[in-house]
Amino acid sequence: MPDRPRGADALLLHGARLADGRNVDVLIGGPLIEAVGRAGSLTTRGTRLDLRGHLLLPAPAETHLHADTALTAAAGSPASHRPDDVRRRATEAALLQLSHGATALRAHVGVGGRGGGQGGPGGGQDRVAGLGALQAVLGARSALRGLTELTAVAVPHVLTGVAGADGLAALRDAVDMGADAIGGCPDLDPDPDGFTEAVLDLASAHGLPVDLHTDGEDPGRLVRLADMARGLRPGFCLGPCAGLSRLPEGEAARTADRLAAAAVTLVCLPQGGCCGARLRGTPPVRLLRAAGVRVAAGSGALREEAAPVGRGDPLGAAYLLASQQGLSPQDAYEAVSATARTALGLPEVRVEAGFPAELLAVRGDQLAGALSLAYSRIVVHRGRVVARTSAVREYCDSGAALELPRQGRADCGPGGGP
Repeated sequence: MPDRPRGADALLLHGARLADGRNVDVLIGGPLIEAVGRAGSLTTRGTRLDLRGHLLLPAPAETHLHADTALTAAAGSPASHRPDDVRRRATEAALLQLSHGATALRAHVGVGGRGGGQGGPGGGQDRVAGLGALQAVLGARSALRGLTELTAVAVPHVLTGVAGADGLAALRDAVDMGADAIGGCPDLDPDPDGFTEAVLDLASAHGLPVDLHTDGEDPGRLVRLADMARGLRPGFCLGPCAGLSRLPEGEAARTADRLAAAAVTLVCLPQGGCCGARLRGTPPVRLLRAAGVRVAAGSGALREEAAPVGRGDPLGAAYLLASQQGLSPQDAYEAVSATARTALGLPEVRVEAGFPAELLAVRGDQLAGALSLAYSRIVVHRGRVVARTSAVREYCDSGAALELPRQGRADCGPGGGP
């Protein structure tokens, strides 16, 4: 049965291929999908976008970026922490992620001073200065509204003892300023349990999620962190937990069972390091998933001192999970899409009527191919196309008996290249 005429603000995605092999039309009205039907069955008076030759997927989400230090590796000198510079870098990093398809992004941002006194001799005055990066990222969050959902995690450095007094005060100020979650690295505090208790108490009082960094090489401490967070709502994430890959299989399996029982989400970083962790690598993802642990994947450090190269591409993270960790393409993509969205407290996305219109179209017809090489992408956020990336591949005709498609040929100059 054909659909009724739609308003001029509707968006029709025509002829897209779904991961299950169906070719469909997808009608979007506002932030939700209104209808999904076989290709050619839906019409609209609004915008029609031809997606024949494209695979349509739920949009991925970026679970772990350090927005205040991203894109600083090429500076050639100590990176500027001026709020204007931080805001510019945070915006650029978020747009880079968006171009790859991530319509939601969690950014970890340092608050308070670094080192012994956290706030330095200036006390409260220095503590306010230590919130400049967060203020800048929150400014980027406002500027990007309508393009992508950027949320900020306040990351203190020390929270216990005399040295942690200013850090704890700065963390409270960060929450009042509008931080969306609380994080930090208990491994770096002289009292890791005390650090975690302080974070959990503040998060519980304000109804905020918690996202902590840990190497995870001490399984007892890792399990203790998870057990301390039992019952925390709305959520608790741990990552990158690279140390789990160094444990004997039996010990790793027992730790995985405890993490599953605590209902935590583990955020791994298959693309590289993280400024809040000492160890690099990816934990045993298949073992963790088999135990029932929710495993999401993020990017971590993005072109900064800890990792001077990086694409910030969720599909790149999924590719590494499939190629190096042995996950199926479907499970690997789930780690950067469905599970990543759950970790961020976002609603589920399916290409079905009634679900959020958060979508990614990539040229190709199979998920395995999309994870392997997908340059051309179209990104839909809240029912609107917000980013396009196009790539054209051409080959020089060498004169040999090559059967190239017409669009793949190119004229070659004297240098022999296209």
